[in-house]
Amino acid sequence: MATTAINAAEFEKTVTDNELVFVDFWATWCGPCRAFGPIYEAASEKAENAGVVFAKVDIDANQELAGAAGIQAVPTLMVFKQGQAIFKQAGALQAGDLDELIAQAKTVDLSSAEGNNE
Repeated sequence: MATTAINAAEFEKTVTDNELVFVDFWATWCGPCRAFGPIYEAASEKAENAGVVFAKVDIDANQELAGAAGIQAVPTLMVFKQGQAIFKQAGALQAGDLDELIAQAKTVDLSSAEGNNE
C-alpha cells in the first residue's frame, strides 16, 4: 500500500519533511470516504515513485488534529508543498480530478508566491 496512516504526532514531520504531501481526512462511518478511499489508494500507487506522499488521517482517532486543520466535513483533501498548505477541499474527488490535482500541485512554484522573483 502506498498510503500511510498518520496521527497528530506524525503530521507535522510528514508535512515538513516531504516536498509534496496529500492528506485525506476521513472517517470509517463516512460513505463518501469509503468511496474515495480506493481512488486515493490507486492514485498513491501511480505516484509512488514520484516523490509524493499520500497520508490518511482518521478524524475520529485524531479529533484535535482535525480541529486544528479546520476540518468540518469528510472526506477533506489537503495538499502541502514544502510545508505550506496549497489546497483544501471537502468532498470526494473522481479519479481524473485527483490525477489533475496531483499534476497541478507538482507545478506550483512557491518561490513566486513568496515574492522571490528575479
